[in-house]
Amino acid sequence: MHFASIRIITEDVARIADFYERATGLTAKRYTDDFAELMTSSGTLALASTRTVRVLGEQAPRPAANQSVIVEFRVADVDGEYERLKEFDVEVVNEPTTQPWGNRSLLFKDPDGNLVNFFAPVTPDALKRYEEQIAEAATGKANG
Repeated sequence: MHFASIRIITEDVARIADFYERATGLTAKRYTDDFAELMTSSGTLALASTRTVRVLGEQAPRPAANQSVIVEFRVADVDGEYERLKEFDVEVVNEPTTQPWGNRSLLFKDPDGNLVNFFAPVTPDALKRYEEQIAEAATGKANG
């Protein structure tokens, strides 16, 4: 199995795509007014309008209602990203902080209120853990 993507349902694909382009420096592929994707080497962030899930009726995801998922991006320099994000209106939830598990982390919100984490492993244990994960992914082995 290969993790492919996470999809955010929104009322305004253009607005949220613009935000993620600015926040990540990636360019979104905008297929229609209702669907866009930001692709990385390890997965895709899909952005879709509420019109794409109408067929689900009452079971359809509700935009701007996320209370349990954090969209995470591994970055090279959390503090540098923090300084860059200050240049536009981003609601920061937690300034750069080194977590007990060894990652330096910056937590902020996207325009729909979804939490976004920019992180980097910084302690020797965290760096080793991520090197092992990369090696396992390269050989196709899943870490249980």
